[in-house]
Amino acid sequence: MDRSALKIRRMNENDFGPLYGLLSDPGVMEYIEPPFTKEKTSRFLAEAGLCEPPLVFAVEKDNEFIGYVIFHGYDEKSIEIGWVLKAECWGKGYASKLTESLIKKGLSLDKQLIIECVPEQEVTKHIAKKFGFMHEGLKDGLEVFRLVRADTGSETFQE
Repeated sequence: MDRSALKIRRMNENDFGPLYGLLSDPGVMEYIEPPFTKEKTSRFLAEAGLCEPPLVFAVEKDNEFIGYVIFHGYDEKSIEIGWVLKAECWGKGYASKLTESLIKKGLSLDKQLIIECVPEQEVTKHIAKKFGFMHEGLKDGLEVFRLVRADTGSETFQE
């Protein structure tokens, strides 16, 4: 599949249905938290996707919602990045393509980047290491990886 067709955009109210489908999927949520109810999804959309500034952004492939990326302040010098994608999108290189875009966007803001994950989340740890993130240790039970500087040429992130 063509990874170049991925698009990151602001969330909107129409994202509720596909977002609920994503966040209520036990497989998708295995390393995150228990699957969401409709009510919890509605709160998440309002508090993380529709807030100002947004904490998460929708990801589309061929104009279809396939997940979201995390992109928000972590501490004074860092931005946390990440992704949550539909299971049928796993293993296609999308997480790597999105990581490239998030790195470029974060570095354009002169920020360091953080990826957090539970210790069992091997795919996330692999991607963090692939892009040069250094393991800092555990914080609140999560593995923390930090990227201070890298170069990438992706143009997926659109505001």
